[in-house]
Amino acid sequence: MFFARHIVKYKYYYMRWILMKKLVIEFSNERLITPSGLSLVGQMLGKSSFIKKCNNMKVDGKRFQCQIKNGYILLSYIGLLCQGKTSYDAINEMSDDPEYYRLALGITRAIPSAETLRRRMDDIGSSLREEVLNANVDMFHTFNVQPSALESGLVPLDLDVTPMDNSKTHKEGVAHTYKCFDGYAPMMAYIGTEGFLANTELREGSQHCQCNTPAFLKQTLQLGHQLTDRQLLVRMDAGNDAAENLGILIEDGSWFIVKRNLRRGESKEDWIRTVKECCKDIRNPRDGKTVYIGSSWKDVAYTDSEGVSKTITMRIVYEVIERTTDKNGQFLLVPDIECNTIWTNLGWSDDDIINGYHAHGECEQFHSEIKTDMDVERLPSGKFDTNELVLELTVLAYNILRLIGQESLKSKRAPKTKHPVKRRRIRTVTGNLIQIAGHVTTHGRRIILAIGCSNVWRHAFMDVYNRFALA
Repeated sequence: MFFARHIVKYKYYYMRWILMKKLVIEFSNERLITPSGLSLVGQMLGKSSFIKKCNNMKVDGKRFQCQIKNGYILLSYIGLLCQGKTSYDAINEMSDDPEYYRLALGITRAIPSAETLRRRMDDIGSSLREEVLNANVDMFHTFNVQPSALESGLVPLDLDVTPMDNSKTHKEGVAHTYKCFDGYAPMMAYIGTEGFLANTELREGSQHCQCNTPAFLKQTLQLGHQLTDRQLLVRMDAGNDAAENLGILIEDGSWFIVKRNLRRGESKEDWIRTVKECCKDIRNPRDGKTVYIGSSWKDVAYTDSEGVSKTITMRIVYEVIERTTDKNGQFLLVPDIECNTIWTNLGWSDDDIINGYHAHGECEQFHSEIKTDMDVERLPSGKFDTNELVLELTVLAYNILRLIGQESLKSKRAPKTKHPVKRRRIRTVTGNLIQIAGHVTTHGRRIILAIGCSNVWRHAFMDVYNRFALA
């Protein structure tokens, strides 16, 4: 018994010694690349004429004749955005093996330095807005991709403002937002159930969400019709409840669901008295809570693009909730009344309209993926026009990552998930397909990128690469 106890003790210390053995760190001359997925980015952008146009562009009345052209400047920064990096200094990480990064991104000359990148981005500013948005549309056409529709056959187009926290900075345009911090308040437009980014506009933090929205809405509708052949379903929050917006949507022929504000002269008490008299759909989900759901109609006057005044009778879907007790059964001295009203021109049932508006909240996840997964919140420049360029290039980078993620779902050899997945988060795409490690070798005038056999994403990476390289 004595010897057995010592043998067990010896085995314990021996196994602990084996587990605590330290690794020996050595430097190798092998070309091991971490962001091998940049080759996917280069393949997708290499088929676009956007970079060639930027190389020949004029800024401030003169064409740059530098060794590193403007198209390669933008291409390098899109490569950083696809890795979730916005800082100019992050470009220095490509200096250890510039040959691979030039090859992966399709840059013919040199990788720019951080100083060159910063200066040239400032020079370009917001002059490329139309070119970037058109390049985004061309990318979808090149790879024959259309945003997916809802079960009704309509393609959702969600417009929403998302504040970006840039507090404790002195950047141009930073102001106090409605979220009670200093920053920007850009408008975003997402299309399809996948959440592709169709349009964006950087705005000062104190700017009201309706300011300049009619022009943005017109441009977004035009881009939406270029991205899909199906009819659009435009969804907006109450901040964009304006007759001008409704008139634009009606003249465009699009369907819409827009949250409505109570007008001057309307009150929650008036609504609860009205629905108690005429509402036929009354529900009691619990004791002390009554829900009234139905539709009403009201005339809306607007002015079309030719300056002609028009009036149309429009449907209002309402959901009025009266609570006499809280969720814990405590009686309220004064009933709590909640009144939700929605503008729409759809013929759907009241429940479908309400659920359709609630589905608009999914764009909050798209906001978070841009601001956290891609780190596009604290914009890198102190100049407003440069930050606007960064946000516009985010449209291309975000959609590239989204396309890669959606294509990886089609791969039968991709890692299995516990639950069915309809969309891969940007963080998943960046971590598993962009930051995938590879071994670069040269043989027979060919450059070979080898993915290790221990990486479970290697087959999905190959399928995605073949899809976009052979398109």
